[in-house]
Amino acid sequence: MHFPVAICFSSPFIKFYPRLPITAKKPDRNVDLCGDGKDDKRDHKQSMTTILGIIIVLGSCATGFILSHGNLLALWQPNELIIIAGSSLGAFIISNPLKTTITVFKSIPQLLSPPKYSRESYLNVLSLLYDLFVKARVKGMMALEQDVDEPENSEIFTNFPKILKDKHIVHFITDYLRLMVSGNMNAMEMESLMDLELETHHEEATIPANSLTKVSDALPGFGIVAAVMGVVITMGSLGGPVTEIGAHVAAALVGTFLGILLAYGFVGPMATYLEHKCREEAKYLECVKTTMVATLNGYSPQIAVEFGRKVIYAAERPGFVELEERIKKK
Repeated sequence: MHFPVAICFSSPFIKFYPRLPITAKKPDRNVDLCGDGKDDKRDHKQSMTTILGIIIVLGSCATGFILSHGNLLALWQPNELIIIAGSSLGAFIISNPLKTTITVFKSIPQLLSPPKYSRESYLNVLSLLYDLFVKARVKGMMALEQDVDEPENSEIFTNFPKILKDKHIVHFITDYLRLMVSGNMNAMEMESLMDLELETHHEEATIPANSLTKVSDALPGFGIVAAVMGVVITMGSLGGPVTEIGAHVAAALVGTFLGILLAYGFVGPMATYLEHKCREEAKYLECVKTTMVATLNGYSPQIAVEFGRKVIYAAERPGFVELEERIKKK
């Protein structure tokens, strides 16, 4: 791979600062650069939180019903459930392309997974960007050619194996590093291009959540369908015993109950959680974008990562001293 211009930060919008005596040090192998070692605990906590929410929804409905002297067995209407769940699934398949259907089903396991981007994740990506831009500042942007072309063999990228496994973020970083090396784009142009890519990515990432939201909106309607079918059966039993008629009416009403419960107790919250995951990923990419744009504007690596730190949500944002200490350990 060859780049047409072998200069560092050639944009006319760049601010030039006196070159500081920065030395690139190899990272301390005793420092955990790839994670906080608590992924299993976060997985367990998120799984327990999801299960707890399910228990609360079902337990609240069951407890209130029992306290009202209801019989829980009366709520067990598998035929109604087949009508509601089957019709909803069929409508979902009709309304979405095959690739969207597959994507939604692949996204469901995320409900039991913790947030992908934690405070440690942000420390790692900011440390990675800091390393890359220190190398560029010391040796020139062309020194990043090998890191950009083969990140899996890069001495810098391999220090962050968890980031290296995330192909999207690796491609995002390396693609824009190529543009920075070429020197043909100023900071405003590259920021505009990044915004377009992030907007496209966000639209694509929210497809599963939007699809589940539409299913949630449809479920009460299918509950009514099941109830109407139950009423039809009831009308055919008008000449029978009162207990039989009552059982049919109860089954019909359970259909409405199940449709509303599934919509607002399960499918709707699932869609909302997936939306939160999309926002978290968008914020992570915005952090990377802000850091890279600040670098292209001529700020030193230490100041550039501070730009990136400032856009992180407060819950995951590392402190100034915390980030500085992480960088100094490297």
